[in-house]
Amino acid sequence: MPSLTDGEIRRALKQVEQTGKQLSLIDGEGHGTGRLVLVMKPMPTRVTADWMAQQWRDQKRLKKKLGSYPSMSLSKAREVFSRDFADMIQKGRSIKIAGDTRPGTVADLFEAYVAHLKASGKSSWKEAEKGFNKIADTLGRNRPARDIEPDEITDLIRPIYDRGKRSMADHVRSYIRSAYSWGLKSEHDYRSASQRRFRLAYNPAAGIPTEPKKVGTRWLDEEEFLRLYRWLECPDTPVHPPYTRAVRILMLTGQRVEEIARLHVDQWDAKERIIDWSKTKNGKPHAIPVPEVAAELIESIKPNAHGWFFPSATDPTKPVSHGTLYSFMWRQREREVIPVVTNRDLRRTWKTLAGQAGLSKEIRDRIQNHTLQDVSSKSYDRWNYMPEKRAAMKKWNAFVRAMLSKKRAKAAGEKRAAINEEPAGEWAQHAA
Repeated sequence: MPSLTDGEIRRALKQVEQTGKQLSLIDGEGHGTGRLVLVMKPMPTRVTADWMAQQWRDQKRLKKKLGSYPSMSLSKAREVFSRDFADMIQKGRSIKIAGDTRPGTVADLFEAYVAHLKASGKSSWKEAEKGFNKIADTLGRNRPARDIEPDEITDLIRPIYDRGKRSMADHVRSYIRSAYSWGLKSEHDYRSASQRRFRLAYNPAAGIPTEPKKVGTRWLDEEEFLRLYRWLECPDTPVHPPYTRAVRILMLTGQRVEEIARLHVDQWDAKERIIDWSKTKNGKPHAIPVPEVAAELIESIKPNAHGWFFPSATDPTKPVSHGTLYSFMWRQREREVIPVVTNRDLRRTWKTLAGQAGLSKEIRDRIQNHTLQDVSSKSYDRWNYMPEKRAAMKKWNAFVRAMLSKKRAKAAGEKRAAINEEPAGEWAQHAA
């Protein structure tokens, strides 16, 4: 059968409109490669024309839609049929599983990886999406992902590193490496949500060295802990109240910033005084009994209409982000009204002071949801250790209360001494 022309298609459309009968036009011979068919159907107000790939398989006629005419032109339909269907039909495979065979672009790869993070419940997907958008603009979002070379990634990262933003440079390298690593694995992963295949040969970021990570050692001693805690109770500058409360809960429980910042009313068991997370950073459910001093603080907070204990100041429908808590603390550090401390330092502080209070390292690890790597813990031990956690938190609560009351008593004593000394000073001046 000869190839179709645009003139034949226009005449056939008029014929269907006049007769009201369905008509199919076949393009080319189609021996062994199936057929490209234009199916025209009369509708009450118009005539529809759809491009279909047609295949005879197991004595059945199979069809799959490519697009609609005229939005998909005759030449474009031929290109798509030849690219995505002809070879598959020749190999005897069903066209039902056919898809776009073009190698995915940089934008396709990054979007698919972000979708994977989101589907996996990773809270970092929004931050990753912002980073990938900037990276894609620089690398060229419409370029095939497989064409990106290691030198291009190095050229992208070097200016960031030269500006002194070493952590950011490492984040960019990590984003790209993770996306390509996922892309390589997703090629034959039936669980992948991405319909596009990337035909990646290797990971262009795999050979780029990372900046050696500096393991933090900073923690607050008792004096610094009290200094920060007292400032958070009564800040000397306007601060969104939920932010100071969130940091105090961090100090009292030693949990991850993201998990406390996103604390929802559904996660708080007021009767048992337990915070229960079904999903955490390490992918495992986690629950802790909070110390009495923290429970009293949580109970004094009224969650907003959306159920958040610590809502964002700009959007009450969302909880405060860990980045916002970090920047709020950073501004106060610059004013030198609180000790120099990061969010991770607070977690390290709890770990250290709780050890000082007499809590064993094992129970501190369990309270902080640190994954234990021994075979017994990973594969067999399913005990939740709630009684042990309660006993440990009771001991920690006594330590914190003693620390708070001791410093209060000291401050009150210093104030009384100052008052008692003042008249004597005045009398001495008059006597002179």
